[in-house]
Amino acid sequence: MATSSIKTHIPCDIYRVWKAVTEVEHYEWRSDLSRTEVISDRQFIEYTRSGYPTTFTITAKDPYRRWEFDMENSNMKGRWVGFFTAQNDGTIIDFTEYVTAKKFFLKPFVKFYLKKQQAQFVADLTKALS
Repeated sequence: MATSSIKTHIPCDIYRVWKAVTEVEHYEWRSDLSRTEVISDRQFIEYTRSGYPTTFTITAKDPYRRWEFDMENSNMKGRWVGFFTAQNDGTIIDFTEYVTAKKFFLKPFVKFYLKKQQAQFVADLTKALS
């Protein structure tokens, strides 16, 4: 299993940060997605720009504090844990992904891929909220 974390300060109040991250039907700020599909209040699907789907199942939601979900597609299975902490000048986000590659030949690349995805997510989020 590969683990990757990113922790950073977003210069925006926690309410706007939480809303941007958790309201998955409003994905337009994400440069990596072509669309999302909300299945239920606990499950959604994200589609990459090339149409590749990943299913997410929410396992914990503590508004403005913590959001967790399981994720799965044909290449990987894992869990995502996000913590949100308000500060006077913005919000600290602390996101960790735990991923297992389903295909042997992908295992050496998982951690690099996660780091790249997390950096892009934070860059897109920061840009959208500025």
